[in-house]
Amino acid sequence: MGDVERFAGVPIALAGVSVERRGMCVLDGVDLVIPGGRRTVILGANGAGKTTLLKVLHGLVAPTHGKVSWGEFDAAPGRQAMVFQRPVLLRRSALANVLHALALAGIRGTEARVRAHEALQSVGLAAIGHRSARVLSGGEQQRLALARALALAPELVLLDEPTSSLDPAAARSVEAFVSGIHARGTTVVMTTHRLGEARRLADGIVMLAEGRVTEHTPAARFFETPVSEEGRLFLEGERS
Repeated sequence: MGDVERFAGVPIALAGVSVERRGMCVLDGVDLVIPGGRRTVILGANGAGKTTLLKVLHGLVAPTHGKVSWGEFDAAPGRQAMVFQRPVLLRRSALANVLHALALAGIRGTEARVRAHEALQSVGLAAIGHRSARVLSGGEQQRLALARALALAPELVLLDEPTSSLDPAAARSVEAFVSGIHARGTTVVMTTHRLGEARRLADGIVMLAEGRVTEHTPAARFFETPVSEEGRLFLEGERS
């Protein structure tokens, strides 16, 4: 798949990032440094701004105020991918979905087919690559979205509640994907409501509440002694 090089270990810095929609403040002056090459999990109640924060990092939403930078780079890494809670798939085969993503990235021909087959193999879908993506189960569709991301050899992967609607077996396959792509040096930023998943995967925790960062700490410290009220309540299940 190739090595993650240019942005390996490069931190993502958000300075005073705010996002306003219809007069509402979705993100409110977020100052945050996300370490490169690590797995950062964003926690928070529904409506806290988690998905919007991911979309800002991916460039899908422009900050109303503030700035996002990557080390000395103002531009986002060219090889990045976002996997949504409900994958958007083409009315094509699983293999064709991956090949289409590669073509958009300028990768075609033999290299594209090799990458696509390797990606499908890595998520356990090689045997059904010929099937229409629309007839796959929910878990298979999510794994296809992950394969599509993996084929791009991304430097940054953003995952929005990737296991929220999956059964335990499918959720474990997603966790294996996260661990595997992190081992390649990829920076992973994800949201989840599953505390067990956050415990198993996170290097660091960002706690969001009403669009503001209330806590950013190593995962072990967060689960041991959260310093914010929002963090304590979330762990107690009062805002999950």
